[in-house]
Amino acid sequence: MTKDEKEIIQIGQEVLDTEAKAVSTLIPKLDQNFSRAVELLSQEKIRVIVIGMGKSGLIGRKIAATLTSCGTPAAFIHPADAGHGDLGMILKDDVIIAISYSGETREICDLLEFIKRIGIKLISITGNKKSKLAKHSDIVLDASVEKEAGLSGLVPTASSTAALALGDALAIALMEKKGFGEQDFAFVHPKGQIGKKLLKIKELMHRDREIPRVLGQTSMRDVLEEMTQKKLGMTCVVDKEERLLGIITDGDLRRMLIKHKGVLLKKTARECMTRNPITIGQEDLATKALNIMEKNKITSLIIKNKEEKIEGIIHLHDLWRTEMF
Repeated sequence: MTKDEKEIIQIGQEVLDTEAKAVSTLIPKLDQNFSRAVELLSQEKIRVIVIGMGKSGLIGRKIAATLTSCGTPAAFIHPADAGHGDLGMILKDDVIIAISYSGETREICDLLEFIKRIGIKLISITGNKKSKLAKHSDIVLDASVEKEAGLSGLVPTASSTAALALGDALAIALMEKKGFGEQDFAFVHPKGQIGKKLLKIKELMHRDREIPRVLGQTSMRDVLEEMTQKKLGMTCVVDKEERLLGIITDGDLRRMLIKHKGVLLKKTARECMTRNPITIGQEDLATKALNIMEKNKITSLIIKNKEEKIEGIIHLHDLWRTEMF
């Protein structure tokens, strides 16, 4: 490694160290103002309007997107455009989150009179609690940092990272406050890897007539026919009350054929089945099913209820089709 390379790496490490410290110093600063902000934003039918200029504006867009995806409707409005018609997007029941490290950003301060006139609640994320923005805010979240990264300290780095982290803290706290869980999150993320990872077994499993099943006294000749028709490489073995007794897979058939040779077809399902097969619940995530299959080197899982009755079957091919891996 050359001297220049070492110096470049050191600069990168110093930037990361500065920003990491900026975020960590926020922890003791979280006080009742944070809980008040979460309480305000958690109220029913609340919509959040996020505003910010420059780098703060970019952070604001991300905060608005995170809030929305976590169950709190939010939109970003550029302060410079607000006075040219975009103020019409703001309603009296909205809550505004204004991001300005100095708290003196002209384009934001120009909106304070309008905000107060229509009685909108204002939350500020700022590094200056004595600023004009802070004085006009209902709730002030302290995002002050010791220094920015770099020798000049002029580029918004640590301060923008701190604001972003505060926005994430608000979003996650709001999720908990509003009881916005995995199912809600999956509902608003139907596409992409997030949606796939939150798919539940019940959304993918084979049901009713698609489920291969035979009685314990069924001959192995008829077992083969059932497995061939249903094309899942296995069949469930049940009693007369439809309760699960065991499972017969393609692998079991091969092993039984070697063991019993020509007399296999004369045996019953109960004689050839594997007892206590691995099962899973229909409310479990598809990712859990995949982990179980990989760990146990199997291709199918049975879904059963508390009465030991079969609710469905999920096959490895069903998981492949989701493209989650």
